[in-house]
Amino acid sequence: MTPNKVTVVGGGLAGTEAAWYLANKGFQVTLFEMRPGKTSPAHTGGDLAELVCSNSLKSDNLDTGAGLLKAELKLRGSLLMDIAEKRRVPAGAALAVDRTLFAADATARISEHPDIVIKRGEVTDLPTERPAILACGPLASESISDTLMNVTKGALYFIDAISPVISAESIDMTRGWFAGRYGKGGDDYLNLPMSREQFDLFYDALVSADLINPHHFENIKAFERCMPVEVMAARGKKTLLFGPMRPVGLSDPKTGGLPYAVVQLRFENKEGAAYNIVGFQTKMTVSAQKTTLRMIPGLENAEFLRYGAVHRNSYVNAPECLNADMSLKGEPGIYLAGQITGVEGYLESMASGIITAMQTEAAVKCLPPVVFHPETAFGALQKHTQGEFGAEYTPGNFHFGMLPPLQQKTHKKSDRKTAYSERALRHYELH
Repeated sequence: MTPNKVTVVGGGLAGTEAAWYLANKGFQVTLFEMRPGKTSPAHTGGDLAELVCSNSLKSDNLDTGAGLLKAELKLRGSLLMDIAEKRRVPAGAALAVDRTLFAADATARISEHPDIVIKRGEVTDLPTERPAILACGPLASESISDTLMNVTKGALYFIDAISPVISAESIDMTRGWFAGRYGKGGDDYLNLPMSREQFDLFYDALVSADLINPHHFENIKAFERCMPVEVMAARGKKTLLFGPMRPVGLSDPKTGGLPYAVVQLRFENKEGAAYNIVGFQTKMTVSAQKTTLRMIPGLENAEFLRYGAVHRNSYVNAPECLNADMSLKGEPGIYLAGQITGVEGYLESMASGIITAMQTEAAVKCLPPVVFHPETAFGALQKHTQGEFGAEYTPGNFHFGMLPPLQQKTHKKSDRKTAYSERALRHYELH
């Protein structure tokens, strides 16, 4: 291994965080990114840290897993959390960002760092200069995916989906109202109500809509939290009414009561010129999206700035393929980070990038692998990739159920979750 030099493959969330962490620790980092010369089915440009599925980084509240993970990321010096705070757009209690400006800022910050060199071009094999971190993401190119498949014998695939984005000018705002669920976090969501009759017609169109054939991935299950809306609908009407179209906490000011169903739209950018449809990831064809989604009241003349789409999502069986320090078994000096390791979600990918960077730093300095406290979110993600949460290894988000039980019981759910976060953060105060 070459002291003080590290190669990072992939300029997504994990790769960006890994490069930033190591450069700030005195390493000379070469960051490879294949875009824009070669792109993926889900990316739109060449900037680093592009947010593909949604512009939301979830809740800021410490009674949520996302809130705790954000707090820990900030304490670990996360570059992307710093940028996210500067590029946030209204989203109630959630942190959502203008993703164009977010990615542009990430690219600028990385480009300006004196110890990071960005090289544009595809890496098709395991780097010979080591240590090297593969943070090639769930949309890794076929070449590097085939390499990992051959090396690990444990690469897996599943389907992911992204939601459509609508031009604000094309939405009939008079059909809905702005409010957060239960009045929390400000009036940052556009709520479009449906009567039972409207919902029934919409549901029938949804379950009969033409879908994109995912070809050789078609028999692979989708990740639950990115489940296409038509897949949810196929499980029954109540799945939608208790899911993305649930009306609870959203009193219609025109009637004073709860609508039968609600579709929520969230700001896509700071200017409010675009909205994405919350929870409406889809694999419908473009034609079906135009027809079906325009049945939503207020979207009759919707102009689609981006259609929903399905894409491949790759990850390795980490407990079988990786050592405890995130290095690839049988390939000294090769480390994996991000969604390719089987963590799922924006925040989890950022955390994974920092975790692997810390492990790489420790290895170069001939120190033992870093062990994160199991009562922290970082510790839980480490345990996840070591296969400690179930016999079958599948992609996972961080949640409080991954933490050891509290010694002191609390009856109120929000208080209990906040207690988990407070306990986790105390471990950072000790260092």
